[in-house]
Amino acid sequence: MVLERTESEVIIRLPANIDWESLELMIRFIKYRESVAKSKAKQEDIDALAKEVNKQWWEDNKHRFLPS
Repeated sequence: MVLERTESEVIIRLPANIDWESLELMIRFIKYRESVAKSKAKQEDIDALAKEVNKQWWEDNKHRFLPS
């Protein structure tokens, strides 16, 4: 692996035989960190939103998991 920093970017060179699935997970994590880096959201706001989304998801999908 080779890491190189220029004025405008960081370049990572990896061997061609790297595990593709692991690489994809790492890239997703880096994209996530980049997306939330400038967020001003508080953890309690994020937790409340997650709870609301999960509650709605369950209401929309519970019929798939519970017998009628």
